[in-house]
Formats: sequence, C-alpha cells, structure tokens
Amino acid sequence: MSHTESPVINSESKPNNFIRRKIDDDLAAGKNNGKVATRFPPEPNGYLHIGHAKSICLNFGIARDYQGTCNLRFDDTNPVKEDVDFVDAIQGDVKWLGFSWDDRLFYASNYFDQLYAYAIELIKAGKAYVDDLSAQQIREYRGTLKQAGKNSPHRERSVEENLDLFTRMKAGEFADGSKVLRAKIDMASPNMNMRDPTLYRVRKVHHHQTGNDWSIYPMYDYTHCISDAIEGITHSLCTLEFEDHRPLYDWVLEQLDVPCHPQQIEFARLSLEYTVMSKRKLTQLVDDKHVDGWDDPRLPTIAGLRRRGYTPQSIVNFCERIGISKADNMVEMAMLEDCIRTDLNDNAARKMAVLNPVKITLSNYADDKEEILNAPNHPQKEQMGKREIGFSQVLYIDRDDFREEANSKYKRLVLGKEVRLRNAYVIRADEVIKDESGNITEIICSYDPDTLGKNPEGRKVKGVIHWVSARHAVPAQVNVYDRLFTHPNPDGAKEDKEFTEYLNPESFQLLENCYIEKSILTAAHGDAFQFEREGYFCIDKASSSKSIIVNRTVTLRDTWAKIEKK
Repeated sequence: MSHTESPVINSESKPNNFIRRKIDDDLAAGKNNGKVATRFPPEPNGYLHIGHAKSICLNFGIARDYQGTCNLRFDDTNPVKEDVDFVDAIQGDVKWLGFSWDDRLFYASNYFDQLYAYAIELIKAGKAYVDDLSAQQIREYRGTLKQAGKNSPHRERSVEENLDLFTRMKAGEFADGSKVLRAKIDMASPNMNMRDPTLYRVRKVHHHQTGNDWSIYPMYDYTHCISDAIEGITHSLCTLEFEDHRPLYDWVLEQLDVPCHPQQIEFARLSLEYTVMSKRKLTQLVDDKHVDGWDDPRLPTIAGLRRRGYTPQSIVNFCERIGISKADNMVEMAMLEDCIRTDLNDNAARKMAVLNPVKITLSNYADDKEEILNAPNHPQKEQMGKREIGFSQVLYIDRDDFREEANSKYKRLVLGKEVRLRNAYVIRADEVIKDESGNITEIICSYDPDTLGKNPEGRKVKGVIHWVSARHAVPAQVNVYDRLFTHPNPDGAKEDKEFTEYLNPESFQLLENCYIEKSILTAAHGDAFQFEREGYFCIDKASSSKSIIVNRTVTLRDTWAKIEKK
C-alpha cells in the first residue's frame, strides 16, 4: 500500500464514547441549531505525534459522522518557538492521514486585531489590568494550592491608566517582560488558573504570519476560547490537562460579546509504552542529536512513523481501537505494532531479501544458465498479480538458515540434507568452505531440476527458506529500527533519572551487505513490503536507483513479548 493512499474509514459503525453521547444529547435538545463544529488546533512548535493523531481522528471523525465541519487552526501565539516549517509539516501530516479541512484553514494570528479589541473591552469593564510585576514576582504572589495568593500592587490601577499603558505596550514602548496584561478574577480562588492569569505579554519578535506588526502577543488560554467562539465551534475537544483551565475558558467568554460560547470537553491523552509524547522532550531528543531529526523512524511523530513504514490506515485503526475515555492509561506498544502488522499482512506485496547473506553455489547448475521464475506478489490475493524472480548458479541465503549439524526440530538447510527454496527448487547441502578463522564462506549444494514448485512422490521436504540470485539481486542498505527506550515508561521510571538514561542503545542497527530481489527497483519511496520470513519494510526517502535503502517497519511477530516475560 502506497503512503499516498487515504485510509478507509468505517462511518457505518460509529464509535460510541462519552463525547459522542454528549453531542447526541445536545442535538436532541436542539442546541447549536443542530450544528456540530469541531477544530484541530495544533501549536506550530514541533511535529505532530501519534497522540495528535488520536485528536485528529476524533475531531475530523466527529465532523464526518455528524455531517459537520472541522477546522484546522494553528494556535500561533508564541512566535519564539514557532516556525513555518512546522506549519507545513502539520498540514502534510493531516492530509496524509486522509483528512481534509477544505477551505477552513485558520491561524489564531488571523484574530490578533479582534483579540486586542476584546482585551480593551475587558479593561474598560474593569476586568483586566496592566501589571509591572516580573514573571518571578507573579509566581510568588500567586500563592500555593494551600495558600491564597495576594493582590498585585498594580491591581487597582484606573481604567484610564490601564488603557494608556496597554496601548503603549502595543506600540512597543516597553521592554520584554516589563509589563503584562492580567485578568482581574480572584487571587484566592482554589483554582490556580483563576488567580489573575496573564492575558498578554510584551514580546518583540518576528511572527511567521504577521511579521513585525505586533510587540505584544496574547496567551494561549485567552486566545484559544475566543478563536473557538469566532469560528463558531460547538464542541471544543481537548486533553485532560486542560480540565482545570475550563473555568478560565468559560470566564473569558462570559465577559465578552462573542458570537457563541463553545463547550469544552476533555478526554484522556494518549500515553504509549517505550516512548515519550512531551513535545519538549521530543524537541530535546532532536536538538541533542539522540535521533536523526523529527522524522527519525524511532520517534512517535507521524512523520517518523510514516518514514518507518506505517500506513495511514494502520494509524486510524489504532486510534479507533484505543477509543476515547476520561481515564489516563498507558497503551501497549504491541497494540500499535499489531495494527501495522495486520494492515501490511493484508496489503503489502511480498519480496525476498537476504539480510545476513552466505553464498551458495549449485554444483550441478550450469554457470551460464539462468531462469526467470514466477512468484505471487501476495499468497492470498491473486488480484495483486505475480512478479519475476531470476535464478542462477550462485545464490544467497540467510546465514541463520544453515547449520552443519541440527536436530529434527530445525527445518532449514543442514549439511547432507534437503530444503526447498521458496518458489523454486529443492536443494541439498553437500559441502562447506571455510576461511582461516573457521567461518563459513560458501556452501556447495546440488539442486533437483524435477522439483520446481512440487515435491516428487514419496519425498518429504519440510523446510522452506528464502533466497536471492547473486546475478539478479540488488545490493541494499537496511536500517533496522527497534523501540527507542528500554523502559516502558521512560517518563516515570524513576524520579532521580533523566528519561534519556533509558534510551535503547540497540534501537538502530545498520545492515550494509544485504541483497533484495530485483523487482524492488520499481518501488517508490514509502512503498511497503513483507520481506518473506524477515518482517515488514519500506523504501526510505533517501533511497535512489543507485542506492537502495530500506527501513524495517516491524517484525513478523511481537518479539518483545518474549523479552518482557523473562
């Protein structure tokens, strides 16, 4: 399956969760005039990861199933950490997953003028004031969970003074960090978010959308709810860490004359074993060169999963399988890996590749002879057609598929015994050639010309191994990726240890002397295959006609299950 294909979404059997039940109740009660409008609101300060995919599938899936709309909106309120490259990458990831926002692409920066006007409205109503306290002083004044905060000495400034100062903040008269605009709510509130939160700060930096037009930028909590209201969002879906922010979301909208008042609903974020989801920690992994960029195949970023060989369908299936709940829980990595195995088992074409080669010479096969054999692209799907495989005197098999001596349980090639070559002949190992160190460099075999695709009557050949013809094979580099961390919860394993201390030193292995059947040359970047008896692989973006590079997506079976049981 090519990575450009969109996933198949089963809209006939809608998921059932508490968010959809709430929407059903709202529609039954006639709320929002029967309208359902959601949004996916990423901050353009990094690449999207598998947790964002859960939110994408939820928001766009609800819009699809309720014949509503879903906007893509960039909450770009912190230009210090944002970049247009992230904007482009996010749009590409959402499209790759198979979703479309049509003409509803927005930026919070589109509303900077309106947000400023609303701030003026709050000041005039005595609900906001300009504060001169530093960030450190504001934290000290805020108090603790057990102790109420105290009012800023600037809290009772007059409306006129606040308007003058805020206007001058916008004009760029004050240095960064010297003044902020704060909401006037309640410094004794049990909810820390309601203790006069900051609405605007001075920040004289270039913005990727508005250039140098602004010297002040609104805070996320202030911007997000107003942006939802301006866009007519009915249900603002966010993860549980924003549950304590909901009173502020509602407070801001209740003070202003906005077009509507969306309902914020929280759900549990995705926590996945053997990885981290914090954008700060992912940025650290990239910046500190622990990984090779945001699309490193070991990262849980959508770009990384895509480069590793995950398909849109597998990720959509994973998000549907884990569901939506209110309770935080850790999802097993095996579940994600099972989704890609299931998808590729059904849809990936088969190829033969030898990753740890040892040479075989067929003593009774003419040196100048060659054959073109046919093999199915998929054993259960005739519609996927067949491919041609070259056969000649010199072959490569995997070194692990041969032993000089073995018991009856070993079903591969043994000295003096027979094995079948996949889609080809039965061969017998007659002799081994070794180097001075005792390593096998060549296996001399004989083949039976009467066994192409069949076993002669009365002859039992149980083992089947894969192979490639030396004359027809393509040299390749294979990147073998494994789980990035050795601990299932690197974030919370031990409080006194950094998460980077759990990085898996064997998460990447480079195999350079590999051979793949020649039909691989017609593949495009991102195309996925099952290398028979090896696992699932895809063509890396760095691959070319002169240099074939493939990435291992996942093994054929969950090899970690055995490790974890030990």
